[in-house]
Amino acid sequence: MKPIVLLITSFILSVSLPLRAQEQSFASCIVEFQQQARAEQLPEWLVTTVVGQLQLEPRVLKFDRAQPEFTQTFADYFDKRVTPQRIQQARKQFAEHRDFLQQLTIKYGVPGQYIIAFWGLETNFGGYLGKMPTLNSLATLACDERRKTYFTAELMAALRVLNREKLSVDEMQGSWAGAMGHTQFMPSAYERYAIDGDGDGQINLWRSQKDALASAANFLKALGWQKEQRWGREVILPAAFDYRLTGLKHSEVLSAWQQQGVTRTNGAALGGYDMSASILVPMGHTGAAFITYDNFKVIMRWNNSESYAIAVGHLADRTIGGGSLHVSLQTKTPRITPALVTELQSALNAQGFEVGKADGIIGSMTRKALQNFQAREGLVADGYPDYSTFSALGIKL
Repeated sequence: MKPIVLLITSFILSVSLPLRAQEQSFASCIVEFQQQARAEQLPEWLVTTVVGQLQLEPRVLKFDRAQPEFTQTFADYFDKRVTPQRIQQARKQFAEHRDFLQQLTIKYGVPGQYIIAFWGLETNFGGYLGKMPTLNSLATLACDERRKTYFTAELMAALRVLNREKLSVDEMQGSWAGAMGHTQFMPSAYERYAIDGDGDGQINLWRSQKDALASAANFLKALGWQKEQRWGREVILPAAFDYRLTGLKHSEVLSAWQQQGVTRTNGAALGGYDMSASILVPMGHTGAAFITYDNFKVIMRWNNSESYAIAVGHLADRTIGGGSLHVSLQTKTPRITPALVTELQSALNAQGFEVGKADGIIGSMTRKALQNFQAREGLVADGYPDYSTFSALGIKL
């Protein structure tokens, strides 16, 4: 065999072997899924002709490791989701569905602009429902050890929904993670909270906008939506503000924040003095600041991302005529990549500021470690990795 042929053969083997190993593992998982489906007394036709024909989707695992809520900067994430076009479309949809949304607000306590905002963020008002085969995606993730238990439960829920609502496998398409329909419900949410909004006797979150909007309202109520509260608002922080008080793990009543000099963007008092609230600075002390209430945490129960929750809240405000952010997102901050975050986390661990495993994602432990390091170095302790912080850690950009 000629050297060039040997080289090509070696390359093909190096690429195909990992996939072949994945496929062999997936075949074993299919047997486990069928056993569990039978234990849950799902129909045999479904166990055989649906579960038995599930296929591995390798690209799903790549998407799982690079979710934009956790790998993009807040500015990048926000600017791509709360666009002028989406705001205009949100207002149009709000007006078009006004009567139905009012009915939902009366019944579930969720103002219509929030339902519209979720719809806009999830699928651009039905413009893109996703094209990944839902059952294949869920099976692939359920066969991956990282979140095997969670996605196995979601796969079983999807099978039950398929059977209950008499859906077709081909119709069940959505996100890489298995979220489905206009409002991108995970199967367990579909099974428990989706409702028949149009009264046709079937719950179909792909075909029926009313089913999707009513289901969103029902889901938010179940998650704990407080009908007398908003999500939060942008605020102005005083010059001497202690940024170690930021983050969802720290909360104070509004009167306490008011005493510390926190105001609305127009300088007015915050109001609602007995409400508990937290302050977030997703871009550090040079960017916009937000005060958030209990409903902000409800939004995060839908999608556990602060950036997502701020985007939903702001889009809801803009839907009913609210203005743009007071502080520009175009601040001079470093481009934060997962590789850079991993280096930062390793440096913090080495300095004795424990962040746990260096995984390239800035979570609550990393934020707290950053704040403690910044405070020690005499920097603004906002938990945001700016140029000064990287320099103090000896990291070259």
